[in-house]
Amino acid sequence: MAFRVGKSVMLYFGNDLEPIFIFAGLSFLLVIGPLLRWYILAMTTSDFKLPSFYILELAPFVVIFVISLFVSNNWFNENNSMAVALFASTIIFSYLHLACYIFQSGMLVRKVINIHTKMQRTKYQMVIIQWLRILIVGFGMIWISYVLNLIEDTVPYIVGPVMYSVVIYYLSYKAFKLNATHIDGTVFAQNENVALFQRIRELMVSEKLYLESDISLVRLSKMVEKSTQKTSEIINQYAKRNFNDFVNHYRIQEAKEMLLDTANKKYTISSIAFDIGFSSLSSFNVAFKKFEGTTPSLYRKNNSC
Repeated sequence: MAFRVGKSVMLYFGNDLEPIFIFAGLSFLLVIGPLLRWYILAMTTSDFKLPSFYILELAPFVVIFVISLFVSNNWFNENNSMAVALFASTIIFSYLHLACYIFQSGMLVRKVINIHTKMQRTKYQMVIIQWLRILIVGFGMIWISYVLNLIEDTVPYIVGPVMYSVVIYYLSYKAFKLNATHIDGTVFAQNENVALFQRIRELMVSEKLYLESDISLVRLSKMVEKSTQKTSEIINQYAKRNFNDFVNHYRIQEAKEMLLDTANKKYTISSIAFDIGFSSLSSFNVAFKKFEGTTPSLYRKNNSC
């Protein structure tokens, strides 16, 4: 970002700035986006390690930067239409590229906010979320200031580097005030498993997945985007039950309500068993007795008015 400011100042106040600096400056826009996304991942993920294949995201920067090394004044002095087209394409691509990464980064922050609800956030988690929100807004303001300059000089070009500088100084001030430089994604480690279990339980209750006879650990794991091993560990840790008992617990609670509802007296035990997701009457009876200590038929008989 500092290089971008320097290039813009030289372009505005200098005379006949070499095209290599202009192209190199544009190429650095292609670095800012990936670095922003990686930074947000590191600030919101415990024990974050950058996957090696993420480096491929820097390929556009490498390509444009290498091209900038071969750009000369002759390209533009001779009214080379190909050079002009290349320059225009590079500008458009660079700003669209940065916009996409700013959007992706904003979605990452939003996802973290949705997972860690306001009432459950720790002090440091709130600091990180506040800091990242400010960061996204700051990058958005920088992007808008430069794009407006491209649209028929809506704003003077110098507004871009000025906005860059103001935003950088403000972000530095906020980072110091919030003490954000001394916090990282480890603050989410403690509540990460809790949040995952709450999400699993919410899916099970709100969408009543337990009523589906084909619900499985594999399917639930895909819904929460975790491995089957991780999902199983979380359920065992926080529900104190294995996956089958976890699902059957909700099914039995549903069965108890149906058995006690006078409107359901006409329904047999087996029909209720199939309605709540059991594949057989015997498995329903075994599960019911395990949780309630009695059979469904005796439960209905003893609790009927």
